[in-house]
Amino acid sequence: MRFTKMHGCGNDYVVVEALRGGLAERYAAAPIDAASGLAASMCNRHYGVGADGFVLILPETRDDSDAAFEMRMYNPDGSYSAMCGNALRCVAKRLADTGEFDGDAVVVRTADTLVPMRIISRDPAGRAERIEADLGEPIFAPDSIPCRLSAGPEGDLRSAVIEHAGGARTATVLSMGNPHCVLFVDESPSDELVTTVGPQIETHPAFPQRTNVEFVQVLAPNRLRQRTWERGAGETLACGSGACAVAVAAVLTGRTERAATIQLSGGELDLLWRESDNHVVMTGPAVEVFTGEWSM
Repeated sequence: MRFTKMHGCGNDYVVVEALRGGLAERYAAAPIDAASGLAASMCNRHYGVGADGFVLILPETRDDSDAAFEMRMYNPDGSYSAMCGNALRCVAKRLADTGEFDGDAVVVRTADTLVPMRIISRDPAGRAERIEADLGEPIFAPDSIPCRLSAGPEGDLRSAVIEHAGGARTATVLSMGNPHCVLFVDESPSDELVTTVGPQIETHPAFPQRTNVEFVQVLAPNRLRQRTWERGAGETLACGSGACAVAVAAVLTGRTERAATIQLSGGELDLLWRESDNHVVMTGPAVEVFTGEWSM
């Protein structure tokens, strides 16, 4: 099985194109968990290829969909993730570089979300470098996140109190197709904070499907610093959907403007929470590292 190792701001993936032939037949109509074991094996950094996630690119099979392709992303523990912003940009780059769509625009479905993407820039050889992805509207209803905490007077969870072993923290909780718990801190997030509080909140009883946890320092009205503890993966160098959630949370709590650059451990992403349609748009790089073969 051919695979491509890719990354977006250091958030790395094993990407497999299952668009035709035996791989498409094996996975396109199969249950989501059919690739869980393969994902865990390939993501293992000691016995596999090593990655923050495993990505299948599949042909769209839904008759009522406007997408041309489907993305399925799995965490290193084999669990399925319904949304992954950095992986989506990698998928768009791979499809563009292999000529699977014409022009600069493509729509990819992940779970029930259609994500329009656009190639913003290419290198001299014509390979995609920067990609814009429209991740749609943020979700604030607790039941839809999902989160067991009750909404505040604003009708959302912008000031939710999360109790954990180290005490209690105020957070903004929302979904960008997957759950996020955003914690604003006064100083640059420390290793101890991320690796201690992160896993406690990830598995907190308030989150029945676990949650991603973002630790955020506001640097300026249009710039933030973010570290993320991802559910099923631990800390990663970047989290695209997390950056979208951070941008929304920062605006919602009056900390930043609607357009901001988010500084992650592996690079930077440009975010815009559009007032015109309430959509969150993320722009950032996607990089191919190497290709290889995996024995099935």
